[in-house]
Amino acid sequence: MYTIEVYKKDKRVKIGERLFRKVDHSTTDRDAIEKVYSTKYPSNSGYRFEIYETYVTRLNMMSMIEYQERYDTPYFCSPASESYWSM
Repeated sequence: MYTIEVYKKDKRVKIGERLFRKVDHSTTDRDAIEKVYSTKYPSNSGYRFEIYETYVTRLNMMSMIEYQERYDTPYFCSPASESYWSM
């Protein structure tokens, strides 16, 4: 499973680009996804996309058991971090 983040150039924001779309795909073929998005959102039109694996394996800090969580989970919300357990 992959998540695609599409960014568009935008001079109204400080960093020069903004998140345009975020899409989850159940397809396991990364090359096919890259081909589709490179034709749908070409770089010469001001688009840029990044492909991430949606779920990553982390280690629970207290129980030392591996678990799956989304790649974009904030650090303080992850059981793999000390700040999660100190609240």
